[in-house]
Formats: sequence, C-alpha cells, structure tokens
Amino acid sequence: MGLLLALDVGNTNTVLGFFEGTDLVATARVSTVRDRTADEHVLLLRQLVQARGRSLEEVVDVVAASVVPSQDFPLRAACRDAFGIDPLVVAPGIRTGMRILYDNPAEVGADRIVNAVAAVELYGTPCIVVDFGTATTFDVISAAGDYLGGVICPGPGVSADALFTRAARLSRVDFLRPERVIGKTTAQSVQSGLYWGVLAQTEGLIQRIRAEMAVPEVKVVATGGLAPLFASSPELQAVDADLTLKGLKILHDRNAADRPAAARRA
Repeated sequence: MGLLLALDVGNTNTVLGFFEGTDLVATARVSTVRDRTADEHVLLLRQLVQARGRSLEEVVDVVAASVVPSQDFPLRAACRDAFGIDPLVVAPGIRTGMRILYDNPAEVGADRIVNAVAAVELYGTPCIVVDFGTATTFDVISAAGDYLGGVICPGPGVSADALFTRAARLSRVDFLRPERVIGKTTAQSVQSGLYWGVLAQTEGLIQRIRAEMAVPEVKVVATGGLAPLFASSPELQAVDADLTLKGLKILHDRNAADRPAAARRA
C-alpha cells in the first residue's frame, strides 16, 4: 500500500501528513519560507520522507492546500520532481460536497474549507471550527452542512509581536497558560494578557456566533498548533490537532475519481 502525502502550507508553518490507507502514520511541521525554491522543496521532502523510514517511491499521490501564493508553483514543481506526481490542490472547482455561502466563495482560504469539510465529516453539524494559527479563524457550518462564513482575528503570535514591537519596555515572554489571571510581575501580566485575552476573545466570539445561528446545539472543534493550550475551555467540545490533514485526505478521496492517471502513480 502506497502513501498519500498531505501538505498544508500555512503562513507560519507547513504541516505534512503521511496517510497509509485511512491511517495517518506520520506528521511533520516545518517553517514556511515564502521564497523557498522548488529545488529546496525537493531536498526538504526527500529528507522528511527518509527520516520517517520511507522512500520517495512509496508516495503514490499528493494533496495540498496553501495560503501562500508565492509557494504554489515551487511546491507543484517539487512534487513533480520528487515523486513524479502533479498534486491535487485545493482550489475553486474542487469537489468539496459543501455549499460555500460566502458572497465570493473564491475569497475563502483553502485551509478554512479543508477544516470545515473535516469537521462536518468527523464531528457532524452544525459546528464551528476554531483554528489557532497565524490568524485565529472561526468557520461556521450550518445544520445542512453549508459553509456560512466566519471570523478572522489576529493570532496569538501576531498579537504578541505587535505588543513587543510597539512597547519598548516590554520584553518577550513565552506563550503559555498562567495559573492566575492577575500577574505579580510584568512578565506574568503580559503572559496573562496574551493567554487569557485570547481565550476570552475566543469564548466571547463563540457565544456570539451561537446566538446568531439560533440553533440549540453547536459543536465547536479547535485545531492549530496552539489549540491544546485552550483545550480546558468549556466552549470547545473537541481539540483535533490533525483536523486539516484529515480534511485533505477526505478531499483527496472525494476527488480521486476525477484525477487523471497521469497525475499520480499507479
């Protein structure tokens, strides 16, 4: 059985997942470099595959979602060079099984569509997906499985960078969950503001979205690298760090019949 490589190219990190059948057997997370060349991608992909004890020949197909346009062409070229595969890219026209009710559906980021598809498939409807990434995004799916829209906020890292850049007397601190809201030092106060501020914003927006949806039960699923830090919130019913990778696998399977044989390995 060959491997399906799922690639999620985000603004800060690129996450890779290797699926063998239905199982996610390995993952990797690397920094996104906006000017990385196709040759550099090939070297990186080769190292990551081999570091997990697999070979390039085992990769039989690739599915990718990217929110970094400058990396779209280099990544496609790298997949062709490394695996002999033209990747399936999440873009307008792909079969999602979901109506996108944005005024302009093409504006919705690929990662947000992938997350919404995965949440519906794995957790049911209606639901809200909260992705703690470079931006903190909220994606709202109706009971009928339609993508209604959402909210985009600065992510914790972006907020922290803005604070430390503009406040000369504040030093950088680690982003973590403080035991107390009231800090006893400047560092503790900053950590409290960053963590509890993000959590209060998240819980407040979820409550407002629930009220606007006007339905009795809405499941909230959190994902993204920082999601585990907020798992204790009563507003979050599930935390799934691999939601985007699982969504890419779902979309790959839904579009497999439309894939020309020349685009992938037999």
